[in-house]
Order: sequence, then C-alpha cells, then structure tokens
Amino acid sequence: MPKVAAAGQHAKTDAHMRAFAEKVFASETKDEDVREEISMFDVADCPILHQELAHHIATADDTERRKKHIMHSQEVLVPLLEEKPTYLEVPHFQRVAITGDYAAGVTMDDFELACKGLYRALAIREKYMRLAFQRFPNTASEFLRNIEGEKWKPENQIQPVFTSPPEPGEDPFNTKTLPPNPGYVARMHEGVVCIYKDAAAADKNQPLNLPAPDYATFIDDMNFLIALIAQGPTKTYTHRRLKFLMSKFNVHEMLNEMEEMKELKNNPHRDFYNCRKVDTHIHAAACMNQKHLLRFIKRSYRVDANRVVYSMKGKEMTMKELFESLKLHPYDLTVDSLDVHAGRQTFQRFDKFNAKYNPVGASELRDLYLKTENHIGGEYFATIIKEVAGDLEDAKYQYAEPRLSIYGCNSNEWTKLSSWFNKHRVFSANLKWMIQVPRIYDIFRARNFVPHFGKMLENIFLPVFQATIDPQSNPELAVFLKHVTGFDSVDDESKHSGHMFSTKSPKPDEWDIVKNPSYTYYIYYMYANIAVLNQLRRERGLNTFLFRPHCGEAGAVTHLLACFMTADNISHGLNLKKSPVLQYLYFLAQIPIAMSPLSNNSLFLEYNKNPLLEFHKKGLVVSLSTDDPMQFHYTKEPLMEEYAIAAQVFKLSTCDMCEIAKNSVLQSGLSHEEKVHFLGTNYLKEGPEGNDIRKTNVAQIRMAYRYETLCYEFSLIKEGVKGD
Repeated sequence: MPKVAAAGQHAKTDAHMRAFAEKVFASETKDEDVREEISMFDVADCPILHQELAHHIATADDTERRKKHIMHSQEVLVPLLEEKPTYLEVPHFQRVAITGDYAAGVTMDDFELACKGLYRALAIREKYMRLAFQRFPNTASEFLRNIEGEKWKPENQIQPVFTSPPEPGEDPFNTKTLPPNPGYVARMHEGVVCIYKDAAAADKNQPLNLPAPDYATFIDDMNFLIALIAQGPTKTYTHRRLKFLMSKFNVHEMLNEMEEMKELKNNPHRDFYNCRKVDTHIHAAACMNQKHLLRFIKRSYRVDANRVVYSMKGKEMTMKELFESLKLHPYDLTVDSLDVHAGRQTFQRFDKFNAKYNPVGASELRDLYLKTENHIGGEYFATIIKEVAGDLEDAKYQYAEPRLSIYGCNSNEWTKLSSWFNKHRVFSANLKWMIQVPRIYDIFRARNFVPHFGKMLENIFLPVFQATIDPQSNPELAVFLKHVTGFDSVDDESKHSGHMFSTKSPKPDEWDIVKNPSYTYYIYYMYANIAVLNQLRRERGLNTFLFRPHCGEAGAVTHLLACFMTADNISHGLNLKKSPVLQYLYFLAQIPIAMSPLSNNSLFLEYNKNPLLEFHKKGLVVSLSTDDPMQFHYTKEPLMEEYAIAAQVFKLSTCDMCEIAKNSVLQSGLSHEEKVHFLGTNYLKEGPEGNDIRKTNVAQIRMAYRYETLCYEFSLIKEGVKGD
C-alpha cells in the first residue's frame, strides 16, 4: 500500500484534523482538493485515518467509489465534526472605536428624515428582487424583515437557479432531459410576455398568476428615489456616512493589517494565485488579446487560403481572394497594423472604440473572425473562444462570463445563435454565458427592420418563453438556455434619447418613432420580462436568469437609480461617485459592481481617478473584470493583468486582492455547487461565519470588520426609523 506524502508533525493538531475531516465529508469535495489536503498528513502518525481510506481517497477517480470508502470510516471521523471548525473562529483584532452622536453631525429631524427615506428605498429594491427570484437574501433583507416584524422562513429564500456543471462523461448538449410541454401559451401584451393556460385563456386575456412589475407603481417608486437622491438632509447624512466609512477602513487597516497578513501566512496551501477568480464582465467578440487574434488570422490563412469563406454581393470568395480584395497579406500583419487596441484616440469617443472591433479597419474581417453568423457558420469565432477557454482551463483558477449579442432585429436570432453554440460545441466548465442586448432600436427602426419597439422586445423574449414552455419545439435553444446565466443591456450610455420615462411615455407597441427610448425604458421592460420568465422557469424546474446591465459608465445618475431597483449587479458604476445617496444605498444593499479600470482608462476616466479603491475601502462589493481584452490587454491572462495593475496603482494588499476575487465568485453565474466548492459550505452566510479562509484566503478579521461595519450602519437607520 503506497504511503501518502508526509507533512511531519503538522498533521497531529486537532484543528487540522477537524478541518480535513470536514473537507472529506463535504459534498462539494473534488478529487483535486482531497489530494492536496491528504498530502499534508502522514498516515503513520495519524492512526485515526486508515491507510486504506487515505489510499482510496488519493487515487479513486470514481465519485461513487470514493464516497463508499468515506462512508466506511464515518464512525471514526464523524466525532471530529461535532466541534466548531477552527476556520470559523475570528482571531483577536482591534476594533475601531465609535464615539459621538449617532446622528453623525446632522440635526435629529434631518437624521430621522434621511433614515426613513433610506429605509423605504431599500424596501423598494427588496420588492422587485423578490418578484424576479433574483438573488439570495442578505443583511439588507434581514434588516427589513426585522423592522417589519416578518418572521423569517427558509422556504422564502429568493434563490437564482443555475445549471449545475455536468458530471465527468456527461454530455452538456443532451436534449433528453428536457421537460414536457404543459400546453401553455405565451403572448406579448404591452411590452411584457404573459403566460396563459391555453389558447382559449389567451383569447379571454386570463393569464396565469405570474405577476409582472406594475408600470405605474414602478414609475412612482422611481420618482420617490429621484426625489430622495436630491433631498438635502439625505445627501448630507449619506455624504458624512461615506466619509466615515472611508476613514474607518483606514484606521482598521492601520490597526489590523499585520494581523490580517499573519492569518493569511498561517493559511496552508491557499494564496492569491490559487483563489478562484471570475471575469464577471467580458464581451465574447473581444475575449482574446490582439496577439492571439493575429496568430489565429495567420494560421487560418496558412491552412484555409483556398477555402471559400466569404460571400459579397452574391459572389463567393476564398480567403486568399478576400485578403487580395483588401490589398493585404496576413504575413505582413502586425498587432500595430491590426489596429484593434484602444488608445488615446478612443477617449470620450465611443464611436471610435466600436470601430476597433474591425481588424485593420475592415468589417469583412470582423464578419469572418468575430461573428457567429457568416458564410462558414461562425466556425473561426467558435475556435477562438474555445482556445480562450483552453487558456482558462490551463490557468485552472480563472473563469469568465462572455457576452453574446441578441439584437431583437428578427425572431430567428436565438435559433441561429443556439445552433452555432451546439454545432461547434462551444462549452467549457470555465465559461458561463450571458446575453447582451444592445440599445440600438433607433438604427433598426430607421432601416425599417422593426415596426415599433414592442416588436424588438418580442423578438428578444418570446422565443425564450416558447423554448421554456415547449423545449422540444426548439431543443437546441432549450439546451443553450441551460448554459445562459443572465442578461445584460449594453451601449453608449452617454447617448441621450431626449425622451423621459413617465406615465406619458408611449407603450412599446406604440413606440414607432425613430428616436431611441431612454435607458430606464429599456431597463424596465427587460426587467419585467425577465421577472415573468424567471417565475415560469422556476415553476418548470429550469435555471433562472440574472439581470446584470452596464450601468454608470457615463450618462445620467438615473441609470444607476433604475438599476438599484432592478439589477442583481452592474458593470462599471463609475457615476456612483457623483451621488452620495445612491452610493450609500448600493453599499447598504451590497449590490455587486464589476469594475474595469483599464477599459475606463481608454474611454471615460483616467486610471488614477477610478473610484475602485474608494469603493473597496467603503465596503461596496467590487470585483475586477477585463471588459474587452482585445482592446485593452497584452498578456495571455488578461484578468491577472487587471489584478496586477490594480494592485500596483492602488497598492492593494493580498487580503484586498483575495476579497475582490471572492466578490467576483459571489456575483457570478456559477452554480450553487461550484460556489460551495470554491468558497465553502456556508458561503451564503455573511460575515466570518460565511468565510472559509481555507478556500478564499480572506482573513476572518477582514470579514468580521466588514460585517460589523454594515450592521452598525443598519443599526443607525433602525434608530432613525423608530425615532417617532
């Protein structure tokens, strides 16, 4: 019997034995983790661990076989789990002393007015989150229930459902497990899809009880929030609280930085490099770096020079003929001549940035290499994405959530996209897919592609509803939707439509003018359809979707307000620094923000002015993402490049980096099973109890500080709400 690698006396401590035993029995345990942990123990020194058990855990490839041998020794190991695991303990740390009046420098009347407004704002967000089954409950949810006296019930959890990763050998494109058709009918009514029991019920307009957000109520709630963020007392109070949060973190850092580092140094095996990180905001069409794209273009020309790859005005062209028509030869191309990298010329010029998607300025090459729909069925694009996925798999600890576009131009887009996905088997355990919807109705209307905005919404959402009701009618789409985790809304936020969002706004079916609807108009109708869709898919036992729009990169702060009401998390969020009330609300609600400083540096905000560090210190839930590696990054691992530059510019500590990485996993579309494996069994709990330092490498001291600080802010609001 081979002996497992020894780690000396380290294995003799009860704490490590308990930790190991817990890890062995955790349902999320994977072979690789068990092998890593078992290598720390000398079986000869640990009679409690049978050599037979250790050998089988270290070598077994079959999950059931491994479980069998673990169960065999349960009687020996279970007693070790009765005590609280040591990783849940919070080491002693110095708390920041809090003195003075809880009104924080404002009059008592203003304090109570601000707190009541903040309380109502949080209640508004909670209402819309519950409706869409979008997120797990958090401290804000508990605070509202405590104030309202509502008894907490575990079955009332608002849980998004994501497709679990396939077991080894399982086909991720299997259509045999799709549920049967219940006979429902889906029809769009005033911009929102309604579900009916059958055609007769649809004719009588008797929908099933799948409530959508009421349009008039939504506008009333939004008007209240608009008034709140402009209210003087609330602005003063939140500004002071945010300044306090910043100063408080600085004091915490001075008092406890060494203790946090000591915790991390004592954490075996785990460090920043082998903590899981998710690129929570990346566009599929630019997910490769410029050197990768250049190499692929040259390689494809070498192999397929005489292959027919393009059609222009009815004439088919080989790749050689295509390059000749562009007066180019791939051998002569360089990253400079490719000209896909954003630079000084793109700052405040979103139009020039969009042009960077065309290699050497040729839209023909974009169609050939970066599109899912072309003469060769998107083969090259699929190959590039699979190569990027291969790089992520080699890196092992990095994941990405690439966005694919659905424009709403016609109802066949979903069928074509899902056919591309299934045909080229564009699947990787390290990729989670999202759908982005560009806000370009005005372009489609100007070209008469759609008669009104309602038709665009119908093209975007009705095929998804139909594939949910009757998966066998479009099995490829039904399978593809299993791998989709959310929706995104994208485009240049600085473009102003000139139309306000109000009760006087035309309904989608009546919006037949060329003008683009406002950002908030898009957000409401996307959210409303996702809310109904999630209820239907939850009832059908299918995965649900998150709503994670681009928001706050430019434009009005009302964009951030609309997303505060509806979004699970947002991308960018730069304009939060312009509104202390909204920034404080995003902190209280712990709404995650995927920030991309390198992207912003080339488009809207210089790197050293980016509020990432400020948001992180105050306690907002920020993560780092790449946005478009083809335009902004140089290395094979763009996400690590993003972390490395942020660490240097903002002088982030290891604990800071690991906390940001943990945030990225929490806000991602990874399944519950994957999050349990990457973050620990209790990851849904907040504070140190929900932090498994062995997996996250985030100090318990840091988690205790974050949780206590958040609870203290809620305690202030509670005092103000109960003031009268």
